[in-house]
Amino acid sequence: MNVFIGISALLTLLVVAWLLRPLLRQPTSDSISSEKLNTAIHRDQLQALEIDLARGIINQQDFETTRDELQLRLLDDTESFEATSPKAKTTGFWTAKRTAAAVGLSLPLLALGIYLQIGTPDALNPVATANGNDHQMKEMVEKLAARLKDNPNDQKGWVMLARSYKAMGRFEEAKQAFDKAGDIINSDPDLLIDHADLLGVLAGNNLQGKPQQMIEEALRLNPEHPMSLMMAGVAAYQRSDYQKAVTYWEKLLGLLQPGSTDAQQVQANIDDARAKGGGQSAGASNVLPPVPTGAAAGMTADNINDMVDRLAARLKTNPDDLAGWARLARAYKMQNRLDEAAAAYAKTGTLLNTDPDLLTQYADTLAMRTKSLQGKPSELINKALAIAPKHPMALMMAGQAAYQSSNYAAAIGHWKNVLSILPVNSPDIELVKAEIADAQLKMGSQAKP
Repeated sequence: MNVFIGISALLTLLVVAWLLRPLLRQPTSDSISSEKLNTAIHRDQLQALEIDLARGIINQQDFETTRDELQLRLLDDTESFEATSPKAKTTGFWTAKRTAAAVGLSLPLLALGIYLQIGTPDALNPVATANGNDHQMKEMVEKLAARLKDNPNDQKGWVMLARSYKAMGRFEEAKQAFDKAGDIINSDPDLLIDHADLLGVLAGNNLQGKPQQMIEEALRLNPEHPMSLMMAGVAAYQRSDYQKAVTYWEKLLGLLQPGSTDAQQVQANIDDARAKGGGQSAGASNVLPPVPTGAAAGMTADNINDMVDRLAARLKTNPDDLAGWARLARAYKMQNRLDEAAAAYAKTGTLLNTDPDLLTQYADTLAMRTKSLQGKPSELINKALAIAPKHPMALMMAGQAAYQSSNYAAAIGHWKNVLSILPVNSPDIELVKAEIADAQLKMGSQAKP
């Protein structure tokens, strides 16, 4: 930003100096040169006249008449030039110096005013730019969601919305969008892996069950799909099938460029799996196991820790980056660094007033720390519902808070609202019905004398 301002100021000064130079330059003595020139011409003409008289070309009377005319002409030329000489002019208010001062002051002010009117000053502020980009992305996603309400059969649109929600950390909404995408997911290994990764995140970074089935289907469609091989290895590693994990990762290693960062990471994962499985290891056996979140990119816990620490360091110098604090809070929460996550959520400022996802995540973080949804978590949940009355996670958590306070009727009401907005084929329906049945049972016992 400072460099841009400095360059702009320098260019403005150069333009001003170029414009003022003619006004401030001292005038040359043109009157003296012109007077001498007229005198020289008169002298030459007089000499020529005298020569004509000596040769007898003209008589004495013509000579005298012509000489008088030349002298009168010289006198007239000299007087008229002196009358128009700069020294003889009457000086008005707008002198050269005053004009130069006016131009020198008004031109930069005019340029600044035009820039502030039609330019984009916020583009110089990286925090404002980041916030503007986040706001623009959110608007685009909301427009896509609104369009899909009128076109619910647009499978590609639902896929795009699901991926957008996932990138924004709105995982529950991403899951619902994937569910609405239909059969298009089952024929594309990239989509299967994206969906499996999301379900793994929602299951606490666990790829067993449905995520693993999707990974296996992706490999059936393309046995050499790199992301599928990576995640298949992670799934095998999680269930302690280290030999199977090595098999997947060795096949992936053959597809990667030798010596690349990804190849080195996969080799480290192979060495660790061999060590865990009791086989020979080419490297150390204390390498951290691979993490399913972002596993498609070959990330490890150390990689993620480094990224989170860099984000935290950047936010120290840019404390007004509210979207950055939200990302840091989510990262801390996923790492189970709950105290740091809560502190980061508290710094998201005005975003908490408009983002129900952020409010529910903040409430969940506080509840994980205290093992209770009462107090501050309930306040955040109610605030989220005031913004989005049909927000699935907020409704679910509101039901849990009511259940914890033995208000079973309120809990049932919230969970029935959840059922009304879940897709008909959602696997969560049975879980919510079980919660309702349990609350009804507790309510019945409570009513007995």
